[in-house]
Amino acid sequence: MINFNGTLISPEDSKLSTNNRGYKYGDALFETLKVVNGKIFFWEDHYFRLMASMRILRMDIPMNFTMEFLEAEIQKTLKANDLINASARVRLNVDRGEGGKYLPTDTAQVNFNIVAEPHSNPFYTIKTNVSYKVDLYKDYYMAPGLLSGLKSNNKAIQVIGSIYANENDFDNCLVLNTNKNVIEALNGNLFLVKVDKIKTPPLEDGCLKGVMRKQILEILAKDVNLFIEEASISPFELQKADELFITNVIQGIIPITQYRKKKYGNEFAQKVVTKLNAKLRLT
Repeated sequence: MINFNGTLISPEDSKLSTNNRGYKYGDALFETLKVVNGKIFFWEDHYFRLMASMRILRMDIPMNFTMEFLEAEIQKTLKANDLINASARVRLNVDRGEGGKYLPTDTAQVNFNIVAEPHSNPFYTIKTNVSYKVDLYKDYYMAPGLLSGLKSNNKAIQVIGSIYANENDFDNCLVLNTNKNVIEALNGNLFLVKVDKIKTPPLEDGCLKGVMRKQILEILAKDVNLFIEEASISPFELQKADELFITNVIQGIIPITQYRKKKYGNEFAQKVVTKLNAKLRLT
């Protein structure tokens, strides 16, 4: 069952109008949530990122879009799909409704819809001895700036980059901005490990303001023996790193095992995953 503006409907009855602004112009935002036994991981961070993104896009946020209201709608959707006592992947989508061309009309009203599906692993784990090869995606570049970091429905680079990766037998690709700095992977933020120095691109470079990125930075900041830096990463730094890993809320941490001829370990990533799971147990 799909939750459309609070009404549960079957997928067969779910019909998106061709006048929907999310469909016509990508005038929409979304959050991808991991939920285990009804607990939404990092819900507060997801909610405030969504609200901040809606303000940046100058959407009129409905008065009832409180954190409690949207959480209740997510729980309702999980129950309708028999996923309240299971591990689930949930997508919460908001769009500006219908009306207008590029300029929305005064009658355009924000919609939301929620889709839930089963997810296999309730815990964050790292599979050892599993190859994960990446390369740079250089056909198109992201513009630096906070607008590029919104989780909007405009994902052309991620789509064609994923097709490129699949055609060339890569598991993922790393995205560059117009300054030719590495900003992220196609499906998550990037971290670089070199001895005791941990580096991740700054939001100003155009990377996603990832919820898992925030969790990892908070975990790392507690270790006084580490030097954490949010700074631009050039492609030349990748082959000098001891480890590279990708972060997102659904998978947690994904160690990169190979970039071109350079191979990487995952010892540091394993330690961070352990701390991440411990953090979840305490919250």
